[in-house]
Amino acid sequence: MLPSSIDVVVVGAGNAAFCAAHAAAEQGASVLVLERASEDESGGNSRFTAGAFRCVYDGVDDLRTLMPDLSDAEVAVADFGTYTQDKFFDDMGRVTEYRTDPDMCELLVTRSKETMRWLQKKGIRFIPIWGRQAYKIDGRFVFWGGLTVEAWGGGPGLVEAHTTIAKKNGIQVAYNSRAMSLIADDDGVKGVRVKHEGKTVEVMAKSVVLAAGGFQANHEMMTRYMGPNWELAKIRGTRFNTGDGHKMALDIGAMATGNWSGCHAVGWDRNAPEFGDLAVGDNFQKHSYPWSIMINANGERFVDEGADFRNYTYAKYGRVILNQPGQFAWQVFDKKIIPMLRDEYRIKQVTKVRADTLEELVQKLDDVDPVKALETIKAYNAAVTKDVKFDPNVKDGRKTVGLAINKSNWANTIDEGPFEAYAVTCGVTFTFGGLKIDTDGQVIDQDGKVIPGLHAAGELVGGLFYFNYPGGTGLMAGSVFGRLAGTTAGLHATGK
Repeated sequence: MLPSSIDVVVVGAGNAAFCAAHAAAEQGASVLVLERASEDESGGNSRFTAGAFRCVYDGVDDLRTLMPDLSDAEVAVADFGTYTQDKFFDDMGRVTEYRTDPDMCELLVTRSKETMRWLQKKGIRFIPIWGRQAYKIDGRFVFWGGLTVEAWGGGPGLVEAHTTIAKKNGIQVAYNSRAMSLIADDDGVKGVRVKHEGKTVEVMAKSVVLAAGGFQANHEMMTRYMGPNWELAKIRGTRFNTGDGHKMALDIGAMATGNWSGCHAVGWDRNAPEFGDLAVGDNFQKHSYPWSIMINANGERFVDEGADFRNYTYAKYGRVILNQPGQFAWQVFDKKIIPMLRDEYRIKQVTKVRADTLEELVQKLDDVDPVKALETIKAYNAAVTKDVKFDPNVKDGRKTVGLAINKSNWANTIDEGPFEAYAVTCGVTFTFGGLKIDTDGQVIDQDGKVIPGLHAAGELVGGLFYFNYPGGTGLMAGSVFGRLAGTTAGLHATGK
């Protein structure tokens, strides 16, 4: 049974939602978390992530505070570098073409370190991202791209830890509970109408935090706001993120803001299911493309695969792939690179071809012009500059010259068999458009005023990301703004 009234209702049960719940409980508020999914499918998109957090750290001492299990031996073989506030600001500005909301960006960056410490003290365990963010060169792991820390157990481990912490602190978590609409009047939000196990009930609350994710799993909303063909994209994560939080808030006059025609979209296995598969997690992604060339149905390259580190291009290249004929591409590798491929290339559920010669390989690329594909690969090989050493840990400047689309870094010839190619399409993670909030996490209405009692966090907040996204920022933003919204909601509910 759901309670008829409570201090704070949190809509959603992913990372941002749980951060809000923990923070509200710290203020002495009673808290109810509403999760639309069953317990087996709970956790929203957070459960489908690899668990990476982009955060400020000024050296290894900061990392050891977050990861007290980090041994002296591990530190000795690792170059963790630093990720300063200035670098985080630079990355956010650059990838969003300087459209990111300055107030929100400042909160994200300046509170990232303290929020990570808060999570660690709450009981979230962190570890270095050895496998995906560092290559061993001359006996040392060198971390690159500003991304060093992940939650132990990835997304599933993060959700499990959050759930354990919540229940330990008396936070109620109700599964199979879909928030349908807000109860509101001229004085603000007073509660939520909930469909709980098939029956609609009302839960009155002094504060409500919306943290129910984006609208990427709603084909109608994707087509309306994103445009043609977006309903054809795969959904990387949960099937339950259908824009419920957006609609509830907009129905009572909340202000929409941000990049409503933009989203986080990556290269995803062409034959992956329509929605995420928890048994596979994020392993349908194919993120070693900076070492590849990508070829479309016409047999042509269409993007600079080595424009930047994967962390700074992967979230926008899904859109580029979706815009190709047939909405797919093939990533092509040769013997030199195959041993370096990320673990997700080795799963059973993969669309892959292998051949000993290029002539044989292009014939195996389904739906691709083989003659043109072979011409493209040979022209690419001839254009590679070989006077620069390949180095995956830095933007090495090993490039091509003279092509219509040159490759800027990591340009290795594709000329040593065996050869492998992997078919990818577009996989959408979350949408960028959302609700306008103030610097206390309160939702703003269309007249620019706070809606009393309504707060928001996570992927349904707009204004932070435009066009692109630095890897690992989603969980960090969810934590920062979840904690912020929950604190404000708890203070409001308890009269403090």
